[in-house]
Amino acid sequence: MDFGFIFDMDGVIADTVEPHYRSWERLAREEGHPFSREANEALLGRTREEALDLWLAGRPCPSERRADLLRRKNAYFLEALAGLGPDDLLPGVGELLHEARVRGVRLGLASSSRNARRVCDGLGVTALFGAFADGTSVVNPKPAPDVFLWVAGRLGLHPARCIVFEDAEAGVRAARAGGFRVVGLGGPARVGAAHRVRPDLRGATVDEFKDLLEPLPALS
Repeated sequence: MDFGFIFDMDGVIADTVEPHYRSWERLAREEGHPFSREANEALLGRTREEALDLWLAGRPCPSERRADLLRRKNAYFLEALAGLGPDDLLPGVGELLHEARVRGVRLGLASSSRNARRVCDGLGVTALFGAFADGTSVVNPKPAPDVFLWVAGRLGLHPARCIVFEDAEAGVRAARAGGFRVVGLGGPARVGAAHRVRPDLRGATVDEFKDLLEPLPALS
């Protein structure tokens, strides 16, 4: 088919939001700083370094200290991911991915996480994606559109022929800035700027989203 689906990973493919929260909360507890689930919402869709800046909330932090905090946070996150398997795909994701693959929809993954391949390998879905981008693929992270444009280019598709699935406000902004159509997963307060909002992908089918696609722009 001449269109594609591009998926974010954290909170879209798998519930890595909870392991991220637990790892940041553990780090905050050890450092004697407050941290809440509401504070964690602001970190969704960010790179590790951007998330650390938000987590620090303006507290001064020399470079060596930053490196140590990032190392510890990532170690706690990987610890929380131990035992990840295909059963940890979020509801409806496996069914939609496999239907799309069978029907010839081009599939891409666009994540800010440097652990994206490790997570998708554990879930058993890496081979389904024709293009795969993680936190090392582009210079400018979300909310810049670069990662989505990178994936669309490798799928051989114009942004108007791609639907992005996102659960973070920064990701929705990034996709819209790149000219993509966006399905937001979660509450309207977070993803309400998407072209369509769903609580999750439970019961989702390929045909449900085809009306979001736009024709290719005319050549000038």
